Amino acid sequence: MKKIISLVAAFAVAATLSLTAQVLKVGATPEPHAELLNLIKDDLANEGITLQVIEFTDYVTPNDAVEAGDIDANYFQHIPYLESFNSEKGYHLVNAGGIHVEPFALYSHKIKSIKDLKKKSTIAIPNDPTNEGRALLLLESAGLITLKEGAGVTATPLDIAKNPLKLKFREIEAASLPRTLDDVTAAIINGNYAIPAGLSAAKDGLFIEGSSSPYVNVIAVKAGNENKPEIKALVKALQSEKVKAYITDRYPNGEVVTVF
Repeated sequence: MKKIISLVAAFAVAATLSLTAQVLKVGATPEPHAELLNLIKDDLANEGITLQVIEFTDYVTPNDAVEAGDIDANYFQHIPYLESFNSEKGYHLVNAGGIHVEPFALYSHKIKSIKDLKKKSTIAIPNDPTNEGRALLLLESAGLITLKEGAGVTATPLDIAKNPLKLKFREIEAASLPRTLDDVTAAIINGNYAIPAGLSAAKDGLFIEGSSSPYVNVIAVKAGNENKPEIKALVKALQSEKVKAYITDRYPNGEVVTVF
């Protein structure tokens, strides 16, 4: 009889937990973001939080979804992009916690060094405002172009003051950049699109962003939600030694670098 009562009690507790479990919907681009979120599902489940990872392949829809309340958070973007998006769209997204940096790099299937760039070579760059500016700043730091004073992270090709090689630029949606490598001389590709394409910044990059990059990838939520217990738990789980060890092992060449 005691055994039956214990079983009934156990089932009752399980039922109560299932009814009270907090469902947390987080949008992410596939790698490394969704990969890292899936890594911590069990950790959050132990705290009564059911993590649902919704994958996106663009940089717009996941922000639209957070602003509309369709998902609770997203994990794909750096702070300059978030701030630019808020300004452009009138959105109210905030940074709930920084997780990692994916060094930006210049890649090519046609040349082995930036010294091999010839006059009027074509370089593909992201077409979204902050990543385009980030790409041009990378080219400036490589000594290939000079931007107008004050151009900063929102620079476009129109802000190029000096272009000794008369380089041409093709502005492409970020997710499509890896597919352009056979059509252009080189392309500057975001880490989360370079990695699935089999590209390593350390091994394949002709020129790589410095380690002091301000482009930290963050958990973004709608303003006012950043202090919710489930969001705090999400950030804590991502900023863990477990995740740090996984990233070190999974990306030994520095394609992804933790900031915590």
